[in-house]
Amino acid sequence: MQSGLYVGLSSQIALEHRLTTISDNIANMNTTGFRATEVKFDQVLSQTKNQNNTKVAFVTQGNDYLSTKTGDVEQTGNSLDFAVKGDAWFQVQTPQGPVLTRDGRFSMSLDGSLVSVLGYPVLDSGGGPIQLDPTGGSPKVGTDGRINQNGRTVGQIGVFTADLSKGFYRTDNSGVVSTETPQPVVDTMGVGVMQGFLEQSNVNAIGEMTQLIQVNRAFESISSLMSTSEDTFSEAMKTLGGVTS
Repeated sequence: MQSGLYVGLSSQIALEHRLTTISDNIANMNTTGFRATEVKFDQVLSQTKNQNNTKVAFVTQGNDYLSTKTGDVEQTGNSLDFAVKGDAWFQVQTPQGPVLTRDGRFSMSLDGSLVSVLGYPVLDSGGGPIQLDPTGGSPKVGTDGRINQNGRTVGQIGVFTADLSKGFYRTDNSGVVSTETPQPVVDTMGVGVMQGFLEQSNVNAIGEMTQLIQVNRAFESISSLMSTSEDTFSEAMKTLGGVTS
């Protein structure tokens, strides 16, 4: 009977984790370049057996991973708006270090630096900040990220890939920091830069709301079962105590 309580508790911990990710996804459903967080749960068998001589199965707290589904791409016509085509990322330099992002709302500072919406320098494929000509007019950017002003190449927007399955954490501005070092894209087949476009969040709002309701119901159901199981266990202890006395 106690095994059932432990299994229920492990399920509640897992469901609480899922509630957290769903809430974060819903909160960022309108965040440019945001990729939804999904959770993978695994079954774990205990090393000891219960009274029926069978091992008890518990659920893990879950491992986070990012949905690779591309969000809707909308044309803005702004020459400093960019979207990444394919499973890759832009990279910006923050006070905490390089950060991956698919939010391409860039702008040019007074000194010609290409910066993110939060003012962080956008990096080229070599990891250096991109410097434009502040008097060179609107830049033209090819699918390979090369930036041209007045008919000459002045820089190249870096596009990077990273194996986020090895671990990651989120930062602001739809940013992601990978535990593995991101690598610049060399073969641009299927990957590129789209000028004058922005990628919206890939969160499926209706799907997330549906999951939120289902997870809440599951949490309440398990809480009710655990409460009933605990009451039954207490009654059994009272009965046994009365018999032995």
